[in-house]
Amino acid sequence: MKNDPAPPAMRLASTGTILYGVSVGEVLGVSTLAEARLIAGRSGLDRIVQRLNVMEVPDILAWVKPHELLLTTGYPLRNTPQSLDRLVADLDERGLAALAIKLGRYLDELPGEMVEQADRLGFPLILLPNDVAFDDILNQVLTDILNRQAATLARAEEAHRALVQIVLAGGGMREVAAEVAGLLQVAVAMVDTSGRILATAGEADQVALLREELVVPRGSRTSGGGRCTAVPVVAGGHHHGKIIAYGAAGPLTPSDIGLLERAATVAALVITRQEAVTAVESKYRADFLRDVLTGRGGTRVAERARGFGWDLERRVGVVVAELDPDAEDRPVQDRMLAAWQAAVRRHDPRGAVAGFSHEVVAIVGAAVDTTRLAREALAAVCDGTFSTGLSRVADGVDAIPGAYGQALKAARVGRQLHGAGAVAHFDELGVYRLLSLVNDTGELHAFVRETLGSLAGDDDAENADLRRTLQMLLDTNLNVAETARRLHFHYNTLRYRIGKLERMLGNFTEDAHLRLNLTLALHVLRMRGI
Repeated sequence: MKNDPAPPAMRLASTGTILYGVSVGEVLGVSTLAEARLIAGRSGLDRIVQRLNVMEVPDILAWVKPHELLLTTGYPLRNTPQSLDRLVADLDERGLAALAIKLGRYLDELPGEMVEQADRLGFPLILLPNDVAFDDILNQVLTDILNRQAATLARAEEAHRALVQIVLAGGGMREVAAEVAGLLQVAVAMVDTSGRILATAGEADQVALLREELVVPRGSRTSGGGRCTAVPVVAGGHHHGKIIAYGAAGPLTPSDIGLLERAATVAALVITRQEAVTAVESKYRADFLRDVLTGRGGTRVAERARGFGWDLERRVGVVVAELDPDAEDRPVQDRMLAAWQAAVRRHDPRGAVAGFSHEVVAIVGAAVDTTRLAREALAAVCDGTFSTGLSRVADGVDAIPGAYGQALKAARVGRQLHGAGAVAHFDELGVYRLLSLVNDTGELHAFVRETLGSLAGDDDAENADLRRTLQMLLDTNLNVAETARRLHFHYNTLRYRIGKLERMLGNFTEDAHLRLNLTLALHVLRMRGI
């Protein structure tokens, strides 16, 4: 699974694989098999028996099914005892639980190769007493299996009712974890897709061991031994994390895993409910903040804001994060909102933040370093970018709409000047604020062409170099010596370039009005999209 936080030693249970039955070891405990003897395959005693079958034909492989206990007197094999060497491997390959055989009447002994192979494969070979009838074994073992199934189903139904009741009563992840921990007598943790622990329950020492399994890097772990079992929590086709159980006594049984999977389903219901509630709350927050930003908040803005945990009765700054054009998709916007909410919580818990169609707006205290806030949020969104605008400090609720306009203007002009991911403060925009107000881009193009002439083209490296020289001259207020130093030119080389520029543009060294026009034209060229 993507972003799987489970350590390598953790079992990831898959849904739909729960086995109802008894283990081979438990089958040997029934009264009819009290005199039976295990002669090979001891490591496979935990194999599950779900059904029984009797071997009556030599070609039994076509009729067997997984998790069967196969009984035989050896009669079908009396004429081909050499086939016993391969029989164990074939039965193991088909998933059988064990082979129980009577010796003495049709077969005197089992080949040593067969016994050795059963030990290697962990496939139990059981020697049956001669005085026990197959129908007694069938009746007793099947009855035991059915009783186990009934008990398991009853336990699962009781657990399901208890878990559903938690949802109906408004409980959350913590209550689900506590219920599972009580039912299974294990430590339980709910984790999200990033591995962050959302809730834990169980005995304190076991919870500590479970936390160690989740956070200690591979190679440093000192406990656990693979005793963690994880089941994914899926809602609406999306993975939301895992429910993880730590059993101090060892791995969970199949029926326990079944309960864990039911708990994962209930956890998915809790998540779905929480997402629905969060969506409604987010809409109310966004609608209210939109009213505040547009000056339609009414007379009780500060009081209503306190209901959301926001403090707007102080000097604040407005921050606008606007998705860049190449990142306008819903997943990036959701991650952007989450990043801003987390950043605002860290820097100003009383700050307001909400997401709109293509932007996130935050209102934070004047003491907050909004530039650092923006950088942290941008760094948290790895696969998308947004440009951020910062306003001047606003004194009171009535000044917030104006500050919002400033931040929005700073975000858009900052993107034009510096590209995607820019962070710009309104006070740093200078003349670009005025230029951005000109909606007729054709008129701006015409102004640039009329002012700069052939220097306006971007298809000539010499023109670009001359524009750079002109910009530096204007920046140094026509200080030739300083310009030559900054551009690493010889003084006479720069004098030559100035003469060439004046032949192309006019006598700008003497005409202050022309210098202003040239400065504005160069500023317009810096603005992207114009």
